[in-house]
Order: sequence, then C-alpha cells, then structure tokens
Amino acid sequence: MSKIALVDDDRNILTSVSMTLEAEGFEVETYNDGQSALDAFNKKLPDMAVLDIKMPRMDGMDLLQRLRQKTSMPVIFLTSKDDEIDEVLGLRMGADDYVKKPFSQRLLVERIRALLRRQEVISNDEVGEVETAQVLARGELSMDPLRHAVTWKGRDVALTVTEFLLLQALAQRPGFVKSRDQLMDVAYDDQVYVDDRTIDSHIKRLRKKMRSVDDEFSAIETLYGIGYRYNEE
Repeated sequence: MSKIALVDDDRNILTSVSMTLEAEGFEVETYNDGQSALDAFNKKLPDMAVLDIKMPRMDGMDLLQRLRQKTSMPVIFLTSKDDEIDEVLGLRMGADDYVKKPFSQRLLVERIRALLRRQEVISNDEVGEVETAQVLARGELSMDPLRHAVTWKGRDVALTVTEFLLLQALAQRPGFVKSRDQLMDVAYDDQVYVDDRTIDSHIKRLRKKMRSVDDEFSAIETLYGIGYRYNEE
C-alpha cells in the first residue's frame, strides 16, 4: 500500500481528497501547513507528496526546496487556476507534475497512479529499450535504474523520477533526436496531458543539476522546433 502525504491548508480538500485516496487503496497522511509536513518527513518519508503552494508557516515552494535537498520522491503540486508562474517555477524546482485547482479528484488519482507506475518502471528497469538490469554508461554518464542512481564524471547527481526518465530516454541513443511528444510518452502516462512547456522546464532543471557537478556540461542539445538530443562526450 503506497503512502501519500497530502499537504494543504484547506481542510475541505484534506478531508475529501483523503477519503477518495483511501477508497482507492492508498494510505494517506494529511498536514495543513508545510512546516508540520516537513517535521514528519524528517522522521519518515511517504511514497509521494501532493503539495499546495500557498500555505502558512512554510509554503509549498519552500517545502519542495527542502525536500529536494534529501529525496527524489515524486511530488505533485496543486496550483491556482490561472497561476502559470507557480506551475513553471514548481517544475523548475523539481516537482514532477501539477494539477490546477479546482480539480477533478479522479484526475488527481490518475496523476498519482501514473507517477507511482513511473517510479516502479525505473525500479524494474522496463523503460524504453533497456531490457536488462544493466547500468547504462554513456561517456562520463552512468545510470543505474535499479538504484535510481546517476553519476557524471564519478559525482552523484540526484534526479527526480521525471528527470531520470527523460535523461535515460535521451542517453539510450546518443545522437538521435527525441521530440517533445516522444519525451512526453516516456515521462507521462498516456492518460495525462502535459504541454511542451512542461517538458522544457524539466529539461532545464535536468541541465541545471548536471551543471551543478560540472559547469561545462553540454551533453543535452536543444534543436529548436524539433526536440532534444544527447551527445556523448
């Protein structure tokens, strides 16, 4: 049974969504502010977190930033109806997905299931063309799907589920272009729609993390209007 942490200052959302998730077979922990959630996460992490952005004591952005210092567990943001800035910023900070308020609880359940399936795919090493549990090595890059571990020039790089899948898809075939649609298929369930901006935000975040260990990292090339390509260095 997967454990989902639901963090929102709206008690009606906490009550209704937790009831829905429990009916779907999930174990649910609820928190009405970011600090309470962080205190609990420091003791034991859930399998996934669903975070509101605007909360007292510690908002969702601050909580995500703290989480990404220690874990790559999947995170979904709940964003305001028309606040695109929150969506983009959240993705760049390392959120895996977002759902706009007001939202369909069925949609949220499907997003949660999709992320958990993606995480399981990484653990079982069933992504794309990788058919065995072997480490993927491309020049200075090493990826171990079973351990969700990535190194660049021998230095560890902590990636989210989405970032790992995108990098893996690109690195599997160096020199070949992957369109944004192809990357969406790799990173998201076919029942979940995301736009080009979402993929671009994840790629920007991925590059930033790689450059945090090597400021000259340039293996991921953008082909404007076409997609992305991994160039083996």
